[in-house]
Amino acid sequence: MNVSIVDIEIGLNRQRAGFDLQDIAESAAVFLEDAPALEIIRWAAATFGDRLCLTSSMSDALLIDLVSRVKPGIDVLFIDTGYHFAETIGTRDAVRQVYDVNVIDVKPSRTVAEQERDLGPRLFGRNPDLCCYLRKVEPLNRALEPYLAWVSGIRRDEAVTRSDVKVVEWDTKRQMVKINPIARWTQDDVDNYMADNGVLINPLHYDDYPSIGCAPCTRQVAPGEDPRSGRWSGMAKTECGLHL
Repeated sequence: MNVSIVDIEIGLNRQRAGFDLQDIAESAAVFLEDAPALEIIRWAAATFGDRLCLTSSMSDALLIDLVSRVKPGIDVLFIDTGYHFAETIGTRDAVRQVYDVNVIDVKPSRTVAEQERDLGPRLFGRNPDLCCYLRKVEPLNRALEPYLAWVSGIRRDEAVTRSDVKVVEWDTKRQMVKINPIARWTQDDVDNYMADNGVLINPLHYDDYPSIGCAPCTRQVAPGEDPRSGRWSGMAKTECGLHL
């Protein structure tokens, strides 16, 4: 398939020459399934140009390192929930200094103080789904509006809820293309790449935080526990909603 950014722009919201964004995503999911991560990123950069961005939780800079090799200066969306660990904010600041990317801080419509004023204190403990929606999902939805596609670092081996993730997929909720170039990677693949390339990593990883979210909803993980068991511990919740 040879579809340019011009073709996509003209065909946005209607079919053109038999293709639309969903067609592109579904076709790419097949022909890129076995492709290396960098090849998937090259396809995305060539297809979507400046209408491509990536998101990062600043747990590490692996995805940023990969994508910036192909598309220097790419927009990196960081959702600043107001509840992040200081180490996460420090990692974001370091990324700005080290990598050739444009980090954009995405903020909720209400500050933490305003949310507590309007909805009461500790919403994250009383209604974590609503808190995640207000402080993560809605801000990201708003920030993604100028783009046609976004790159995510989720992997199939991270959780049962992610086991069927495709390397390229149609994001039905946002009506855009989602690229998951490391979907097939294992934890060993991640560890080896970061060690071989000196990738920046959030220092909390060295203190038994293998999966890092907002400070009130993330705890340390004991040896042998599921890496994501420290997220929303004790709650019937496994995802923040960004990838569902």
